[in-house]
Order: sequence, then C-alpha cells, then structure tokens
Amino acid sequence: MPLAVGVIQTDGFPPVLAAADAMLKAGRVTLVYYGLAERAEFLVAVRGPTSEVRRAVEAGIEAANTTPPGGRLVSHYLVPNPPENVESVLPLEFTAKVERFRV
Repeated sequence: MPLAVGVIQTDGFPPVLAAADAMLKAGRVTLVYYGLAERAEFLVAVRGPTSEVRRAVEAGIEAANTTPPGGRLVSHYLVPNPPENVESVLPLEFTAKVERFRV
C-alpha cells in the first residue's frame, strides 16, 4: 500500500514546531523530514495512510496558524500516492533514524 506524504512549510521556528507536534498527535503518521527550507522558513514532512496524513496536515495547519506572533504558515500540500521518482529526489524515505517509529 502506497503511503501519502504531507508537508507543511512555515516562516519561523515556533509555527513549524507547533505544526509537527500537532501532526504527530492527530494522526497515525511518521515524521520523515524536518529542516530549513530557505531564509527562515522550515519544513516538516510526514508519511502514512492517506486519511491519517490528511488529518495530520489539517491539525498542523491549524496549529501553525494559531501560533503566537513571530511566524506564519507559508504553504502545505499532500501527495496521496507519490511516484517513485519523487521519492528518489526528495528526502521522503524512512531512514534508519525514523524506521523504529514507523507506523
């Protein structure tokens, strides 16, 4: 079964931290990437079943939007069934660090 990918990008650290926390609590997903996108923008990516990733992204969006001033939600997207070429280019695989947390 293919696993969906959900990504949230924020401007500033507090909103991405709040989004990541909300995403992991809202759905049965695994955090596969977290990092700096550009300037002061951060990304967080999760993988899991499509319905769980959708719920997690919605919770992450709400958390990022309600974080106190100093940051904002820049963008978000959900890819229900990423093709292999996307997985080979982007850091979306389950690494050794996250494999033990895989759901």
